[in-house]
Order: sequence, then structure tokens, then C-alpha cells
Amino acid sequence: MLDPRSLYLRSMMLKREEVPSFRTYPFSLPAVHDFYSLSFQKPVTFIIGENGSGKSTLLEAMAIAWGFNPEGGTLNFSFETKSSHSDLYRYMRLAKGVVRPRDGFFFRAESYYNVATNIDQLDAEEGSGPHIRDSYGGKSLHEQSHGESFFATFMNRFGGRGLYLMDEPEAALSPLKQLSMLTRMHQLVTKQSQFVIATHSPILMTYPHAEIWLLDEEGMRQVALEETEHYIITRKMMNDREQMLDILLEEET
Repeated sequence: MLDPRSLYLRSMMLKREEVPSFRTYPFSLPAVHDFYSLSFQKPVTFIIGENGSGKSTLLEAMAIAWGFNPEGGTLNFSFETKSSHSDLYRYMRLAKGVVRPRDGFFFRAESYYNVATNIDQLDAEEGSGPHIRDSYGGKSLHEQSHGESFFATFMNRFGGRGLYLMDEPEAALSPLKQLSMLTRMHQLVTKQSQFVIATHSPILMTYPHAEIWLLDEEGMRQVALEETEHYIITRKMMNDREQMLDILLEEET
């Protein structure tokens, strides 16, 4: 397991003095507007927050600043389907560890289809030569269900000693597959890997000793799992389902 002093990504800082205006997107987002720096202390870090809080924007900037393609994939991917990423990465400074990772992947659920398409296109150009899909399990990602293709990448392409940045990896995974992903994450952490994950999944957030950073109107702060709405609401719904449904489905009188 990686020692905190040997993490591949040690910290990131917003070069606030270079930001043209905090009144324009993405700098107007509360999570960015009040952001100064973030230090990573654990091999697994979760970034959480409501939709629109800026967690995906922050993770995207981190990934591009590291050198990943904005739409995802390994450092070798350079395709562009649609230029929709923000300029935030231009104002981010990353502090890297002394040891460089041997592997890496930027996984983002919303553009994963584009990554799968690019792999098929590159394999078609190679003809009968070695195929990229071989490192993803040997089968086209488009010939699998959404969830199966996600999991094929986690199981086959992620090899260890890597930096893995992931944006909502649970999007197409069943609860059982999310539990399996916890197991896979732990296998990779024991192989000296580092994860930074933007997520809504209370299941993934249970990973032991992980750091959880919450983005909200007040900016960014570290929280415990039990303090997150994800945990509180899920627990309340499971333990007091009838009461919750009475409140949610109460007819107007």
C-alpha cells in the first residue's frame, strides 16, 4: 500500500492570482470560487456533493492537468468527440510524488461510450495486429452491457501501481457490482495504486480509511462517512421506509 509520502498525486492548488474572473464559469462555482488547495493523504479520496456542486468539473481539471484526455482513457488517448471541458485545468498546479505511476486511467461515466468507440476504431485500423481491446478483456466494450463494459475496464485495464481518476464509476453498476468494485479497488490499492473518485455512492464511500471531501455552498471540507447525506438518507430510507414514504408521498390536503 502506498505510504502518504509516496502518493503519485500529492496536492493540487488553484492559481488564484491568474484567474481572470471569479464571476464566470467554472470559477463562479462555490467549490471553485472558494478553493485554494487540496492535499491528498490517503490512497483513496472521494469527492462528493450535490449535482452541480462542481465535483466533476474539479476532477476533470485534475485529470487534464495531469495529462489525460478530457473525455477519458489512458494517457495515450488523444481523440476529441466534442470540446466541452472547462479551462479550469489551466489554472491548476499539481504537486506530484517522487515516484511516478506505471499505469493510469481517467474514467468518466458520461463519455465512456466515446472511449469505447475510439478503441474499436483504433483496433479496426490495426487490422489483424494486436488489439487494444485485448487489455480490456478481449471483447469490444460495445458488445457488452453498460455495466459489464465498466467492470471489464476495472478488472482488466487497471493493472496496479497506477493513478486512477474516476467520475461516477457507479453510474451503471448494480449494488452487487459496486461491492465487487470495492474488492477490486482494494486489490489495486495493495498494488500501490491511488484513487481519486467523484461519486454519489454510499457503498463506495465505505472504503476503509478513505478521505471524503464534500463540496457545497460553503466550499470544500473533509467529512466522515456518517456525516454525509448519502449515508444519512440511505440509512433512514432502509430503517424507516414507511415513515420516509409517508413524508415523500403525502398528498396535499
